[in-house]
Amino acid sequence: MADSGSLSRPHIALFPNAGVGHLTPFLRLAALLIDQRCHVTLITVHPSISNAESRLVDHFLSAYPQVNGKRLHLLPFDPSTANSTDPFFLRWEATRRSISLLHPLLSSISPISAIVYDVTLTSPIIPILTQLSLPGYVLFTASARMLAFVASIFSNNENKLISSSGQVLKPTDLLEIPGLPPVTVSMIPQVLLNPKHIFTEIFRQDCPNLVKSSGILLNTLEKLEPETLHALNVSTTLPPVHAVGPLLPLGFEKSCQTRTFYNNNIDDDVTIISWLNDQGPESVVFVCFGSRTPMSRDQIREIAVGLASCGHKFLWVVKLKTIDREDDDDLDEVLGIELVKRIKESGGLVVKNWVHQNELLAHDSVGGFLSHGGWNSMIEAVVNGVRILVWPQLGDQAISGQVLETAGIGLWDRSWGWGMQNLVRGQEIAHKVKEMMDSELLRQAAKLLKEEAKKAAMESRTLKELVKRWS
Repeated sequence: MADSGSLSRPHIALFPNAGVGHLTPFLRLAALLIDQRCHVTLITVHPSISNAESRLVDHFLSAYPQVNGKRLHLLPFDPSTANSTDPFFLRWEATRRSISLLHPLLSSISPISAIVYDVTLTSPIIPILTQLSLPGYVLFTASARMLAFVASIFSNNENKLISSSGQVLKPTDLLEIPGLPPVTVSMIPQVLLNPKHIFTEIFRQDCPNLVKSSGILLNTLEKLEPETLHALNVSTTLPPVHAVGPLLPLGFEKSCQTRTFYNNNIDDDVTIISWLNDQGPESVVFVCFGSRTPMSRDQIREIAVGLASCGHKFLWVVKLKTIDREDDDDLDEVLGIELVKRIKESGGLVVKNWVHQNELLAHDSVGGFLSHGGWNSMIEAVVNGVRILVWPQLGDQAISGQVLETAGIGLWDRSWGWGMQNLVRGQEIAHKVKEMMDSELLRQAAKLLKEEAKKAAMESRTLKELVKRWS
């Protein structure tokens, strides 16, 4: 029989959408809620879209047996009825079309104090929460600045990326965001320039409905985005916005990593950490472009040229396919014999597949991070005090670059454009990596922000206030 103390503890349901970048902050939030003595139910869609997601969920539920794991089994879905071929966007749409199944699932696990759901589920989930009289909070998995952007662009069921004459705005046009510096059209997620795309349509539908939620949670901190957080909380078109970050990586994530080494001078039984242990303090450039998007083969070869000639040891995590279950290509064949030889001679280490990124960023030998600018990665770099060179590939990543640049801890070369559109030459990459690693200003700013992030994580004031409200 449950004791009276356990009965008074709030019960929070968490419902992420597809993609490791969306799942990860939900799992980290779940762990924080457990620390605050909440009951937690984690709802995930089935089947998952990638091995990485499956591993994360399985390891999380094993590490936190007190969490109630529930699956929402997706309804049959014809991909040809959606305007996209991207497997992740299609999974978002399939989840939205299956949302009616959430009502009986939530009813079966009541009483629930509140549900925290992915921003991409806002419009379909609101009617269900109204029927159940259940408070619902959005977890927005990007920066505060990105939230300010989409909330402004898609307010009142409009799309301000389209002019009054019906033409899509030009890349050089400026977009005014209340309380923030202007954003050029070239910085925004490129799919938003297609008014018929799934991604665009989701935000067009969902942004006006954000105000119907009880609040919005952000994985950020006051010292990183002070002006933006203020602007959001004086907005009349949004509910209260809560900075609950930084959401810190979890210990179980280490057990999810797999390793395939491509550097022939590395023994088979070596670990990444033991290799890092042999390097000097802050001497290594960590290179990783996330779990979402592979680069072209030509660009991978140019990156290899740049890293081999940058003058620094490097640890490079390579992704060759969109879905990791299909990623069985041989990197040696992609790079060719000469490039493999140059990488070997430079002393760098190349790794394929999943790694525990935060553990690597936390290592004393890592001094810089060449990244796509995914928000989870940016927060991990902030927490570990690591300088950043942002090279946006898609989505919110250019706006992330602007955030880190404004904070003084990152570089962002706008001339590189989007990684999926332009071919950046190896020598340009080498030059920019050197600039990052040689910058003492970036280094000092990163160390100062690390202390602020540590303080915010220890205090967790905002999350504690929310838990008190839910009790």
